[in-house]
Amino acid sequence: MANVSHTRGDTTQDLGSHPDAPEMRARYDRVLGGRDVMLMDGPVFLLGLYCAVSPWILHFTSSQPSLVAHNLVLGIAIAVLALGFTRAPERMYGLSWAMCGIGIWMIISPWVVGSSPDNGVVWNNIIIGALAVILGTACAGAAAKASKH
Repeated sequence: MANVSHTRGDTTQDLGSHPDAPEMRARYDRVLGGRDVMLMDGPVFLLGLYCAVSPWILHFTSSQPSLVAHNLVLGIAIAVLALGFTRAPERMYGLSWAMCGIGIWMIISPWVVGSSPDNGVVWNNIIIGALAVILGTACAGAAAKASKH
């Protein structure tokens, strides 16, 4: 069988002189620069998923039908933002502040959209909203830090 392993003294072309090396290095630096931003995608997606299904988890589908549709739509919106953050982070992280806006709206929505909601519905939306504001601020901060590099 032929020996196909390379030795240290091999005279083949060095990887540093490969014509695609600068482009690969730049791509690698971009990926590592946004790495801490990408760590936010999972929690944001899970928050959106929970927001979308929370009316059925907390059983307020019959008492607050307007909040059911509201939480479903905003949960899907948060999950889509998370998928966008994963797919095209350099273009989507400007929308981190939109997630903060969604979070603030989630906090006040039980009184605006709902009709005399009970404490469980109110606290559910306040916690979802607060987490959306925190994660949106963290995403925006991480994106700003990554863009400085």
